[in-house]
Amino acid sequence: GPTEVLPTPVYFYGLSEGDELFVDIEKGKTLVLQYLGRAPTNEKGEVRVFFDLNGQPRTIVVPDRLKAGEIKVRAKAVPGDIKQVGAPMPGVISTLAVKQGQSVTAGDVICSIEAMKMETAIHAEVDGVIAELLIKPGDQIDAKDLLVRFE
Repeated sequence: GPTEVLPTPVYFYGLSEGDELFVDIEKGKTLVLQYLGRAPTNEKGEVRVFFDLNGQPRTIVVPDRLKAGEIKVRAKAVPGDIKQVGAPMPGVISTLAVKQGQSVTAGDVICSIEAMKMETAIHAEVDGVIAELLIKPGDQIDAKDLLVRFE
């Protein structure tokens, strides 16, 4: 959202635990923001931040700027591109049934994803040759992550 209402030091360095900030969002409207703390950074490079907004407890998840260079972000599959296979749901790659350069026909199993104690097979939707594999067994994936590219 708009950040011009924040004091410059708060914008660049944030608040310390217990700090309170009064933010004038428009004439006659002031938000009272108190920073309570944060959780450890998760595997996606995100951190859960706890604060009070006008006395009401709130929680948000934001990227941890200090970990930005350490986190690997997967490319997303382009919807409608038949040369790309995207993940239908988040999970873990349990098996990989193809290799780079291998020819596949529509319906062949490419890999399987394990999520919530269930396993789902991902099938090729078109005939083609595997140009690039972006996954390996054990990889954690999110929905719509790009798994395979066809030539």
